[in-house]
Amino acid sequence: MSKVLEVRMLKSKKEKSERLESTIYPGDCLDFLEKIPDESIKLIVTSPPYNIGKEYEKKRQLQEYLKIQDRVISECVKKLKPDGSICWQVGNFVQNGAITPLDIVLYPMFTKHGLHLRNRIAWTFGHGLHCSKRLSGRYEVILWFTKSDKYTFNLDPIRVPQKYPNKTYYFGSRKGQLSCNPLGKNPSDVWDIPNVKYKHIEKTEHPAQFPVALVERLVLSLTNKGDTVFDPYMGSGTTAIAALMHGRNSLGSEKEPKYIDIMCERLNLLCQNKLRTRPMNKPIAKPSDLS
Repeated sequence: MSKVLEVRMLKSKKEKSERLESTIYPGDCLDFLEKIPDESIKLIVTSPPYNIGKEYEKKRQLQEYLKIQDRVISECVKKLKPDGSICWQVGNFVQNGAITPLDIVLYPMFTKHGLHLRNRIAWTFGHGLHCSKRLSGRYEVILWFTKSDKYTFNLDPIRVPQKYPNKTYYFGSRKGQLSCNPLGKNPSDVWDIPNVKYKHIEKTEHPAQFPVALVERLVLSLTNKGDTVFDPYMGSGTTAIAALMHGRNSLGSEKEPKYIDIMCERLNLLCQNKLRTRPMNKPIAKPSDLS
């Protein structure tokens, strides 16, 4: 039986309250996917287990792991609306010091369903485990697929500041006019967003937590208000938080009871406007120049 959290949020004093729902299924995502109507989800965004032996997963042979992922991906595609998107965020499978980039081996599982890869987004971050026999990994990948060529993409909500905001055309009929969009520029496919480590404002007990800002960009650009966002591996509930913050409903599944407790606590804080998150466009802190 799923746990349903109904969220009523007041965006401002001038606006009416907005009722949004976050549905949490405490069990296997394949069981939950059977209950979801086909073509009902606008955005599926998740970070599945990487099969590296974290506390929430059983490490398997790579081929066995890939078979499970293939089943989950196949079911997710059925639930996606024709104008919807899937964003699968992954790192590397590591065995005996050698890595297998999961985005490479998972890519055919999406394309065999006719999905179109729109971007391979590199999420880069400054901190992580230090390697002794290879370079330390400081990026992971988000594969963004769409189900058709007619898909939702809202650029304005995720624009970033122009490098030269007052730049103008140098010659021609538009000489002297602004040569860039005053709302900001289109972000590149390299996203520098701090990962959630020890001193991060969003840190919980979950060992592999999404930053809210990462999911916010996907929610704002690939859905509209009132749409539904689904995460088959909810973890600490970051996808649900990003969806609810911006007027979207969320669905998701999670097998670990302690992570469900963390998720519910975070969502309750969000309802009370007490949840602390790192702002989406906050600049990355840089060490002071001591020279």
